[in-house]
Parts: sequence; C-alpha cells; structure tokens
Amino acid sequence: MGQPLAERLRPKSLDEYIGQKHLVGEGAILRKMIDAGRISSFILWGPPGVGKTTLAQIIANKLETPFYTLSAVTSGVKDVREVIERAQSNRFFSQASPILFIDEIHRFSKSQQDSLLGAVEKGVVTLIGATTENPSFEVIRPLLSRCQLYVLKSLEKADLLELLQRAIATDEQLKQRNIVLQETDAMLRYSGGDARKLLNILELVVEADVDKEVVITDEKVVERLQQNPLAYDKDGELHYDIISAFIKSIRGSDPDAALYWLARMIEGGEDPAFIARRLLISAAEDIGLANPNALLLVNAAFDAVMKIGWPEGRIPLAEVTVYLATSPKSNSAYMGINSALETVRATGNSPVPLHLRNAPTKLMKELGYGKEYKYAHSYAGNFVEQQFLPDDLQESRFWHPQENPSEAKLKERMNMLWNGRFEK
Repeated sequence: MGQPLAERLRPKSLDEYIGQKHLVGEGAILRKMIDAGRISSFILWGPPGVGKTTLAQIIANKLETPFYTLSAVTSGVKDVREVIERAQSNRFFSQASPILFIDEIHRFSKSQQDSLLGAVEKGVVTLIGATTENPSFEVIRPLLSRCQLYVLKSLEKADLLELLQRAIATDEQLKQRNIVLQETDAMLRYSGGDARKLLNILELVVEADVDKEVVITDEKVVERLQQNPLAYDKDGELHYDIISAFIKSIRGSDPDAALYWLARMIEGGEDPAFIARRLLISAAEDIGLANPNALLLVNAAFDAVMKIGWPEGRIPLAEVTVYLATSPKSNSAYMGINSALETVRATGNSPVPLHLRNAPTKLMKELGYGKEYKYAHSYAGNFVEQQFLPDDLQESRFWHPQENPSEAKLKERMNMLWNGRFEK
C-alpha cells in the first residue's frame, strides 16, 4: 500500500511549510536561528496536525546535522541513553550538536526526562520536543528551563485552502484525477485546523469517487464521513474533539453522555492525568460555588488514580464524572475573575487604599499606612463595613451569585452584611 497523502505532501523546506508565520515567516525568531545555522533546544507546543514533526525534520535537513528521533510512547530510559551515546560518538568538533527529536514528550516519565538533562545542558544533543499538552504541567522544571518554548497555532482558513490547492496541483496521484473544489466549508470544518485531518479527508473523498472527475461538495464530504466516521482521523487524534464533548456533556448535566465520552478516552489510551486535570477545571469552572465539594472530590479522585493506575483508575474517574454531571451548576466564580481581570487590564494599577497597606517601617506608619484599618475579628460577627477596593473602583461588582441553593445562602449572608449590595 502506498504512502498516505499527508505523508507524500510533507514539506521538505521552510518555503514549502504552511502556517506558523509568527515562528518561521521572514524575520521571525525561529527562522532567524535556522538561517544562522545555530539553534538551541526548544519545545514545540500545539494541537495535532499543525507541523511540529515536520518543522523538526526541516530544521535537521537545513542544518545538515544528524537527526535522532524517539517516541515517548514506545521509548524507555535505556533508549534515551543509547541515542545520547550514539550522538556523542558520532559528533565531530566542527559539527553542530545532533538533534534529538522527541515526539509526545509530555508522555515521558520524570526519570526519562531526567536522563536527558545532562546531554541537553552540555550540548551533546539539541533537544526538540513536541507536545500537545501544556509543558508547564508535563515537562520537569529543570528541563523546561533549558529549552525555549514555541507555541504553534491551528492552521487558519487561508493556510488550509493553500494546502488543498497544493495537494491537487502537485501530488502525482491526485494529478491523475480531475479534482474540482466546488465547496470546501465541510472539509475545513471537519479538519479543525489540522493539516493531516484535512488531507486525510481529501484523500478519503477522492478514493471513494469512481469517476475520473471528482467534484467535491459539502454534501459529498459529510456523506462520506458519516459512512466512515473515523477514516478522516487515521492517527486517532480525536483528542481535542472528545475532551470537548466530555466537558460539554458534564456542563450540560448529561451523565450518560459524559460516561460515554469518558469510555472513548479510556479505550483510546488517553492519559488519565489529562482526564483528571480537565475534571478539576470543570469542577471549579462549571460546578463552582453551586457545590464546592465537587472540587474536593475530584482532587481526591485525581490522587486515587495516580496511586492505583489503570484499569482500576477508571472507577474513581467515572464516579466524579457522574457526580459533576449531576451536580447543580454555577460559573459565578469563573465569570467573576474574568470580569475582575478585564477591569485590571482596563484601569491599570489603581493605588491600594492607605488603610489596607502594610506598614513594616516607622516612616510608613507616619505616612498613614494601615492607620484606619479595622480588624474584623474585633467586631461583632467578625465583620465591620469598610472599603476594600481602590478609590476609583469602589462601586465595582465582580461576583454575581447565581440561582442555586448553595449560592442563595451566600447571597443572603452577603446582603445582610453589605446592606443589599449583592442584589441583582
């Protein structure tokens, strides 16, 4: 069987590379380093199908330096050490450091990442890591501090259309067919900014058409994908779509759908820590103050999953999934912090009122720092009304309690203390 279209069309140079102009366009930071022939270790963070692996290969070709690749899914500490030893023995003094490309570096354990540190620090290898997950969570701090971080974006509509036209015009197999792009909205929508998905969809639709002339319409694309829903995602990278469906099912209070999407992730080999983290976010963002215990329960489940692993870890994950889906919902804290952030960005650094300022020195006390502050515990009910916001923001409201039993009690108490300030 021949290579898939996405592999046949993999760019060989930066001139062929589509997208990521902020990194590799004329005058961009990564382009400058590549053109200068010297790069430092870095990590590429971005969604699937945006060109992380391709960019690493292009850099290696451009620099004409040995290129070693490891997959974090199949490689262990022993494999890492063997590659480093090979790189060390094959290097000449005049050569740039060999490039070690690690795909899905977020799946490397701490010990695997530790085994890279010395080689990266001494310049034995130049590390290029690729990850779809936030490196702050997944890459150990000592390694992260030795690497630059570059964020890749989903491809934009213009990039995807350029890719389609290039595929039709340059691929030897596609050139044998008369392909007419009559409509492209469905292909772009299903691709989700993922170049590999887009090319897989194109190939799937073309292969399904027996006529020499292939007229691509939105209806034809939808029909073909409904007949073969996984075919456009040959690498199983439904990662972002499924986690989105999972969280939206919880937010929409549908425990059956939430369990289904959880099962899809488990069966697909999703990292349990990723699922648990997203449940933590959901507990804080979507359930929030309507049921504050949700955050505690998810945190306990997260801890349990890390201790017991698979397959038993599916049980606490399922428990908290159902708990969150069936809980009352509130995003008042989420909306409140977003509103406060907008105000801070719009108003800048408003001065802290004098009575709230710390006064560790005599001069500060003489200037009135902390002078009028009222210590709440010295008053009945441990409360006394005073100003806590900056002078120019005294009337601002950020937290708006929502309609659920838990927040109704909070609202009642706050209105009693603050003379009705929290009435909508």
